[in-house]
Amino acid sequence: MIQPNNSDKTQLDALITQGMPHWQISNSLGESYKEQRQRFLLKRLQLQAQIMLISGLTLIAFFLWVNSQIEGKIYAFKIGFIVELFILICWALCKTSIGQRHPDLIFLSLCWSVTCVVQIDIALLFNNLEPRSNIWTLMFLTQATIIPVQWWMHLISQIGTIICYFILYILYNPVLKNISAFYVEQGLYFFWTCIICVFSVYLYERLQKNEFNARKAMEVAQQKSERLLLNILPEMIAEQLKQQPTTIADSFHEVTVLFADIVGFTELSTRTSPAELVDLLNRIFCLFDQLAERHGVEKIKTIGDAYMAVAGLPNQSNNHAIAIANMALDMQNAVNKFNAANNQSFCIRIGISTGPVVAGVIGLKKFAYDLWGDTVNIASRMESHGIAGSIQVCEASYQLLKDKYLLEERGLIKVKGKGEMMTYILKGVFSEEL
Repeated sequence: MIQPNNSDKTQLDALITQGMPHWQISNSLGESYKEQRQRFLLKRLQLQAQIMLISGLTLIAFFLWVNSQIEGKIYAFKIGFIVELFILICWALCKTSIGQRHPDLIFLSLCWSVTCVVQIDIALLFNNLEPRSNIWTLMFLTQATIIPVQWWMHLISQIGTIICYFILYILYNPVLKNISAFYVEQGLYFFWTCIICVFSVYLYERLQKNEFNARKAMEVAQQKSERLLLNILPEMIAEQLKQQPTTIADSFHEVTVLFADIVGFTELSTRTSPAELVDLLNRIFCLFDQLAERHGVEKIKTIGDAYMAVAGLPNQSNNHAIAIANMALDMQNAVNKFNAANNQSFCIRIGISTGPVVAGVIGLKKFAYDLWGDTVNIASRMESHGIAGSIQVCEASYQLLKDKYLLEERGLIKVKGKGEMMTYILKGVFSEEL
């Protein structure tokens, strides 16, 4: 008794994940949200550094202009020069491997180069420790606007600024008028500025993450539908249907059609459960599908335990008969190996015919790519009138294969609707010029 293999992929999984290499679905499905955020962060850090460099130069020029005393001009230049130097270093680090690995450190450095460095410079030069809340507010609002990601980085930058100020306050211990009222007012102002910046960044990033996940889910669904469509229809036909959803019918002057039937499968169905029967048939046909892909053959359909394939369409080729012959021989070998591995005794009967066909998609629902014409009928008759375990070919196929394959003349057989036809049995390859 054959036990279903639960580890095998389901039919839908196979339709989605197997096929042409350029449609393979990756587990990651492109970059992750973390990778996208990292790339966004680096670009915005460089943008912020450039804006800060330009604005810093304008502020230096302004303070040099408004200060009438030489000493004031020197102080303004010193502070501006140091800040600009820090910003320039941060901007350069964004382009290095260090910046790419640790953009959060660049973020904090950019913030503190304006808030902390300015505060320290003013304390050292003027012994003045009034909080520069206007500079802090401008810096935090700028970062929340330009780099609205990773709210915790914004919070750390704000806390770091406060800690820096308190350390300086302890060291210098300045005396201010109305110190309590001053610090309460400044504290409330600064507190709500920080809360608004951090909370707005948190909401924005949450929105962006949800949007990213929704977009990825849509891409996954679209990619799966594309893969499913390409496993039902040839790629060329699928593209035609998407661009112009009308009846598709193309004539092909010469192709080679293959029909294969599993001998004894009907008898097996009477003594095997439906689930086991379907599992067995699926495993065999999956082997055939792999062979079709390997030999560049287009699978058309399965009808019960019959398998139909064609070579030479929709992409026309000159070696269609050779591709089908190679596939037919490999199908026999695959069934033999399957029998040995599963303790079975199946054999297949294959029929091959070469000639003109019409191929296309008709109808409004449940599209299927199909073939019509006398060549299809003859291939079906070659299979049904064939010998179990053999590959029977018609005269037209024989003429294309006789120089490279070992074919044995079977003789004239009576074919329904065609009368007597000369047929041959494909035995194997006798030439290595393939």
